Amino acid sequence: MAASKKSVAPVESTTTWSGRFDEPVSELVQRYTASVDFDRRLADYDIRGSLAHARMLAARGIIGPDDLAAIELGLGRIQEEIHNGDFVWRLELEDVHLNIERRLTTLIGDAGKRLHTARSRNDQVATDVRLYLRASIDNIIGLIHAMQHALLDLAEKHVDTVMPGFTHLQVAQPVVFGHHLMAYFEMLKRDAERLSDCRKRVNKLPLGAAALAGTSYPIDRAMVARELDFDSVCENSLDAVSDRDFAIEFCAAAALVMTHLSRLSEELILWMSPSFGFIDLADRFCTGSSIMPQKKNPDVPELVRGKTGRINGHLVALLTLMKAQPLAYNKDNQEDKEPLFDTVDTLTDTLRIYADMLAGIRVNERAMRNTAMRGYATATDLADYLTKKGLPFREAHEAVAQAVRFAEKNRRDLSALTLPELQQFSPLIADDIFAMLTLDGSINSRNHVGGTAPPQVSAAIGRAREWLSSSSTPTVP
Repeated sequence: MAASKKSVAPVESTTTWSGRFDEPVSELVQRYTASVDFDRRLADYDIRGSLAHARMLAARGIIGPDDLAAIELGLGRIQEEIHNGDFVWRLELEDVHLNIERRLTTLIGDAGKRLHTARSRNDQVATDVRLYLRASIDNIIGLIHAMQHALLDLAEKHVDTVMPGFTHLQVAQPVVFGHHLMAYFEMLKRDAERLSDCRKRVNKLPLGAAALAGTSYPIDRAMVARELDFDSVCENSLDAVSDRDFAIEFCAAAALVMTHLSRLSEELILWMSPSFGFIDLADRFCTGSSIMPQKKNPDVPELVRGKTGRINGHLVALLTLMKAQPLAYNKDNQEDKEPLFDTVDTLTDTLRIYADMLAGIRVNERAMRNTAMRGYATATDLADYLTKKGLPFREAHEAVAQAVRFAEKNRRDLSALTLPELQQFSPLIADDIFAMLTLDGSINSRNHVGGTAPPQVSAAIGRAREWLSSSSTPTVP
C-alpha cells in the first residue's frame, strides 16, 4: 500500500518570492546570499530611483495619485530614518531593495506593494549602482583637481629648483623640481579625462528593462531618465540588466590613477631616505619605530603603493566575475559591489590625503643640486654642443664619454675641467662651452614647449591653471 502523501503548506517567509517554495531558506544560506551588509550604502540612490519610477507610473496611469502621494511620503520617512540611524536592516530581507520595500509596505500598506510594478530587482540594482557610481566619479574628479592644485602650488615654488632627472634611477640630465612635478599633473589630467569619458557610459538608464525582456506596462523610460538626470536609456533590455562594463571601466581608470599615485609615492619614499635627502614629509603622514628611536617612516606613501595592488586586484576580480556569464542577470553579479565600493573608498581616501601631504612637503634644494652635480648630468649638453659644431653625433658621443671618464678619474665635474683638458677630446671645444656645462645653463637651454627651462615651466603652470579653471569641477562634499 502506498504511503499517503502529507500536504505541505506554503512557506511563510519574509521574502517576496516564497510562494514558489516548500521550505524556507536556511540561516546559513541567508547569510551567504545576503548583500544588505554592504549594499545598504545604495539606499539614497534606491529611494531616488523608486521615486522617479513611482512618478512615471502615476503619470502613465499605472498607479493612482493617492498611491503616489503615499509612496512619496513613505520613502521620505524611510530616508529620514536611514539618515538618523533609526532604520532596522534585516538580514533575512537579503538586500537594500527588499528592506526598503518591506518598510514602505509596513508604513503605507498596499500602495507600497504597487511600487514594484513594471520593474525587477535586476533593473533596479543596475540603476542604483549607476547612480552611485556617477556621483562617485563626480566626487573623484573633484578630488583629482584638488590634488592638481596642490601640485601646481608646489611646482610654482620650485620653478628654479635644480634637481637631477633620472633614467634607470641613474642621474641623467638636470631638470627643475617644478618640471618634475608637472609630469604628475599631466598624468592626473589624463585620469580626469578618462573618468569623465567613463561617466558618459555610466550615465545610461537601465530601469524599464525589468527582469530581462522589458515590461508589458505602458511605461515612459525617457521620463524616468530625465527625472534621474541620465543622458539616455540602455537600448537593449538583456544588456541593461546584465552589463557591468561601466563598473569594470571605472575600476580600470581607478587602477591607473592609483598607479600614478604609486609612482609618485615611490619617489617620495626614495627622496625622503637619507641616501637622497631631497624632501621631508610632515610628521602627520609618518610614523616612528617601536625599537629604533631615530626612524621617521613614510607610511602614507608606502600604503598608497600597497593599496594600488588592492585596486588592481579588484579590477581583475570584476573581469573574472563577468568572463563566463551567459545573458542575462545572474546572482554572480552580487559580487560586483564589494570590489567596486572598496575601489571608490580607497581611491577617494588616497586622493584626499595626498593633496594635504603635498602641501606639507619641505624641499632640500641644496641636496637636489648637489646630487645633480655628482652625476655628470650635463654630458649630453657637451655632445649637443659638438654636434652643433659639425661633429656627427655618434663621434660627439664617443668624445664626451672619454671626457667623462677623464673627469671621473680626476674626481671633478665636467664644468670644472679646463679648456685645454676639454680640447684634448675635441678641438672644436671653445670658451663658450662653459655656459653650457653648468646645471643652470643646461636647464635654460631647453627653452621650448615641454622643456625644463624655468620660463617654460612657468608657462606650463599657467596653462594648467587655465585648464583647471575651465574644467567642470564638481563640488566635493
